[in-house]
Amino acid sequence: MNNKPNLTLLKEFFASFLRSRHYARHFRRLALFESLADSSVSRELPPTLAHTLVKAALQDPDALLTSLGTQREGLHAEAIEPLRERFGLNEVEHEQPLPWWMHLWHCYRNPFNLLLSLLALISWLTEDMKAAAVILSMVIISTLLRFWQEAQSNKAADALKAMVSNTATVIREQRQELPIQYLLPGDIIVLSAGDMIPADCRVLSAKDLFISQAAMTGESLPVEKFAQLRDSTSSINPLDLDTLLFMGTNVVSGAATAVVLSTGNSTYFGALALRVSATDREPTSFQAGVNTISWLLIRFMLVMAPLVLLINGFSKGDWMQALLFALSIAVGLTPEMLPMIVTSTLAKGAVFLSRKKVIVKRLDAIQNFGAMDVLCTDKTGTLTQDRIFLARHVDAWGEASDDVLQMAYLNSYYQTGLKNLLDVAVLEHVEVNRELQVATAFAKVDEVPFDFTRRRMSVVVSRQDLDQNLLICKGAVEEILAVCTRVRHGDTDEPLTAALLQGIREVTASFNEEGLRVVAVAARPTARSQDNYGVGDEQQLTLIGYVAFLDPPKESTAPALKALAAHGVAVKVLTGDNERVTAKICREVGLEPQGLLLGSDIEGMGDQQLAAAVETCNVFARLTPAHKERIVRLLKGNGHVVGFMGDGINDAPALRTADIGISVDSAVDIAKQAADIILLEKSLMVLEEGVLEGRRTFANMLKYIKMTASSNFGNVFSVLIASAFIPFLPMLPMHLLVQNLLYDVSQIAIPFDNVDPEQLQAPQRWQPADIGRFMLFFGPISSIFDIGTFLLMWYVFKANSAEHQTLFQSGWFVVGLLTQTLVVHLIRTPRVPFLQSRAAAPLMIMTGVIMAVGIFLPMGPFAHYFKLQALPPLYFVFLMLILLAYMGLTQAMKGFYRRRYGWQ
Repeated sequence: MNNKPNLTLLKEFFASFLRSRHYARHFRRLALFESLADSSVSRELPPTLAHTLVKAALQDPDALLTSLGTQREGLHAEAIEPLRERFGLNEVEHEQPLPWWMHLWHCYRNPFNLLLSLLALISWLTEDMKAAAVILSMVIISTLLRFWQEAQSNKAADALKAMVSNTATVIREQRQELPIQYLLPGDIIVLSAGDMIPADCRVLSAKDLFISQAAMTGESLPVEKFAQLRDSTSSINPLDLDTLLFMGTNVVSGAATAVVLSTGNSTYFGALALRVSATDREPTSFQAGVNTISWLLIRFMLVMAPLVLLINGFSKGDWMQALLFALSIAVGLTPEMLPMIVTSTLAKGAVFLSRKKVIVKRLDAIQNFGAMDVLCTDKTGTLTQDRIFLARHVDAWGEASDDVLQMAYLNSYYQTGLKNLLDVAVLEHVEVNRELQVATAFAKVDEVPFDFTRRRMSVVVSRQDLDQNLLICKGAVEEILAVCTRVRHGDTDEPLTAALLQGIREVTASFNEEGLRVVAVAARPTARSQDNYGVGDEQQLTLIGYVAFLDPPKESTAPALKALAAHGVAVKVLTGDNERVTAKICREVGLEPQGLLLGSDIEGMGDQQLAAAVETCNVFARLTPAHKERIVRLLKGNGHVVGFMGDGINDAPALRTADIGISVDSAVDIAKQAADIILLEKSLMVLEEGVLEGRRTFANMLKYIKMTASSNFGNVFSVLIASAFIPFLPMLPMHLLVQNLLYDVSQIAIPFDNVDPEQLQAPQRWQPADIGRFMLFFGPISSIFDIGTFLLMWYVFKANSAEHQTLFQSGWFVVGLLTQTLVVHLIRTPRVPFLQSRAAAPLMIMTGVIMAVGIFLPMGPFAHYFKLQALPPLYFVFLMLILLAYMGLTQAMKGFYRRRYGWQ
């Protein structure tokens, strides 16, 4: 790294500091998945691991269990501790914390510290020991501050992350939920739709098991897995073997049991993670904004520092001193505290949100929270209560029917996939269990799990007193009707005619208009000898009737939507549910539908047509996961910062595509893994808190950048003018460095500052052009008073020769530091500082202390160490006038700037 030019170092630093240990430690896995899906990333495995996986795939299951020291009932209790000592936690290396000395090195090795270290070395070689000591102090303080802040932030992040747990269902003599990091080779795990695969595993039993391996292979379609290889000679590539499951992939549909083969770094993912050490997600809007701002400052530095070098070199003749001075200018123009300010500001925001039951998984998502102007959300459990009630069970004509409830109960009772809120509502009718004597009278034969293409699922049961099996299918009305040929009417079954079909749709539509969610139930008898069923068996069914569910809106939804709208966030509802139910619920919560698109409409629209439609429509119904992802992607393409809130398997693609993915702690594993924010309480009111905190966080970060850019630019501009006309350096390199250090220390309290209410009203984004204009507009204001100080020192105090340069430099040092520190209060708010808008106490105290230190240095006993000298009493009279005039002019220019350009 040291062999690269400083420009490259600066570019790398600004592009990468947000991907430091603080961020990457917890979220490297997701970033690595996305890199592995890129075909340019090599997926070759170490031969030993590949051989082990292939051998396990080919081996007889019972022999494999014996070799692993386990059995189908799981690991024995006495075997667990020895295995844990041998294999450790189920974590890959990228997720483990760095040792403290490595973290300290990472905090030091940014280009600014390297530049300062070089400057200290040059000062030491030229025997300027005092300057070397000051510069080294600057490096040490900067490094230790960042080290301490990141250590505290990591500690807080660990505590927050522990509040959101991904677990696996493990059989260890009995079923139990276990955090995935405690899994061991030989564990028997039970998988269902929505589960993340927590380790590399071999399938022991499977029923319609489809796995999404896109994270590993880049293939968009799920692949089916089996308990036995279908073709043992087809491939020696572990990814192509259909009995193996890999850490980080997820179950799309079906159910299975599997044995854990390897954990942590010994997994396929772990082996690749060790080799792919520099993989990152596509930069977020936050990272892209910081990079753009940073390059703006770099361009100014690349222009200003050489100018200062040339002017002072030619005018003063001392090229070494001119070089040191130019390097000091370069340091002064770079915001070396930016990583620490960003880290502490985001960490403070995360801790604040945790008190509101919002857990931040990726810290830069906080800023995206504030920038969000479109929130896409599912309906169930978000706009509505997270509890669904079974309101009616009726036949095809809308008459009450106990048969329908019994069939629905058997279906929900015996299905082993992901039980949703509808199943929970059905199973609350325990009286059906007693009437049917489910546990003794029925036995499960097979099931056909739910998927989002069919939108239905089936179970097959047998009854002791019958010589036939019964296939019971439950699902969305249209999808059930598509496989029905007959309708149950009382004790008879009638053919499903076109006229009858029209009547059925009118009945279900009337329920939908009442806000009821309708699920159809159908059945047919099958041969007792048949024990294996698939999707092909879902045909020629008899429609039994419907179960209708009431999903009442939350009382908090309407005020939450109103608050979000007041803060500039448009809410769009994306749901797989029926359009009539969705529209009714939206109206009840005050979200008037403005155009409604169905999934079938979206299928026929091109990207350009749909991109226009998503701007005007706010309700989208009957959507598939691909539809949701496409809508979010096109909204982003239209220039919006998009949040997506969801908790199901069908929400995972959209969660990952959104600028900020929001899920809940009760969500399925894949949704929690894809999300940036986890809500411990599923409420839109909590989201409003997150939006405001995101804007507060962004506003405080923007303060630092604006203050640093404008004040440092003003100082450098003053240096250029002074260098051209004054026969000595207007300030020594050490003075610039001390001034810069003191100013940066005063900024440590910015994350705790107050933010004016009007700055929280609208979404906020990075606007590089605005930063550049702000810097050019306000920077030269300080130069006016710097020039006035030069004239004051030259003509009033006669500091107009090399013999009196120390007095001159002392006078400008104090004015420069005090104006630079006061500008914090002037620029932090568009209001009148101290009167209409007062900074938080920590910032007031820090700036006061720094101003006092700035006056003490030339006036106190250490002045000669810093090559300063005491100033005459008359100087402080002029100092007060200069500061008052500076504040007055800056406030006046703020008003002009705000009227013309606005104030972010």
